[in-house]
Amino acid sequence: MNAIDLLIGGILAFIMLSVGMSLNWKDFTDTFARPKAYLGGLFLQLLVLPAFAFLIATYAPLPLAFKMGIIVLATCPGGTTSNFVTYLLNANAALSICLTVTNSFIALFSIPFIVNLGLQHFYGTSADMVLPVGATIRQIFTVIIVPVFLGVAIRRYFPGFADRIQSPLKWITLIFLAILFIIKFLAGEESGGTGITMAEIKQIIPYSILGNTLNLLAGFSLAYFVLKLPKGDQVTLGVEVGIQNTSLAFLIGGTLLGNEDILKPALVYASFTFFTAIIYGLLVKPGEKRKLLALLSGKKVE
Repeated sequence: MNAIDLLIGGILAFIMLSVGMSLNWKDFTDTFARPKAYLGGLFLQLLVLPAFAFLIATYAPLPLAFKMGIIVLATCPGGTTSNFVTYLLNANAALSICLTVTNSFIALFSIPFIVNLGLQHFYGTSADMVLPVGATIRQIFTVIIVPVFLGVAIRRYFPGFADRIQSPLKWITLIFLAILFIIKFLAGEESGGTGITMAEIKQIIPYSILGNTLNLLAGFSLAYFVLKLPKGDQVTLGVEVGIQNTSLAFLIGGTLLGNEDILKPALVYASFTFFTAIIYGLLVKPGEKRKLLALLSGKKVE
């Protein structure tokens, strides 16, 4: 693991600490007491996203590695970025975290299965691919579970401090995320980047935009028309399926499959989905624009 990846892990843990300080234990118990949104999110992430990916990859005139990259990305839903965006939009952060943790464990089995389907479909072969169970579980605990519950404990015992520190934490986190992404995007392969070219970006981005649009619409449609969830949950489900776990896609494409080209669709997708998720949330909950600006400016939100 290179220095950039270690730094990303630290920043992600920092994000989850910040998110945790906005929550209490009841937020998590409520998620499982009314599991409709939780089960709907799992359905979207485990079945709908891979189906869209196979459809797009099959018909897109792209190199096989990029087609496979679209499949890999679809197997990596959610992640700490989606948790953070849900938090910024004042949606159901506890639901987002529960979906991320659940999917991280399910991914140990679902990712090898779906990725091998893609390899058989596009390459006529398969791979003896096993996710590193110990490392994955360790990452789930160190990057998500422990920081979140540390944040929840801080809110419980030091609520005044939690309120004061949240706005500065948001700004610090946003700045570091931007710096880290720029490094990952522009760095050469020898420095931990992908070496992606502008020609490749132009080739991939139309299909990334199409996939992101379908994902957001699927999240909203299931939440609004089928499950009839409140607006906060509508935002959460859309964000969860609109933002993918790019770091996990990098692991699968670059390390487990050994092909840097496979992870390039994930990098292109991640370059804009933070912003499309924010726009989606503000369209579903227009009143959050004022609250979001207030939070980032350090003002008290009523």
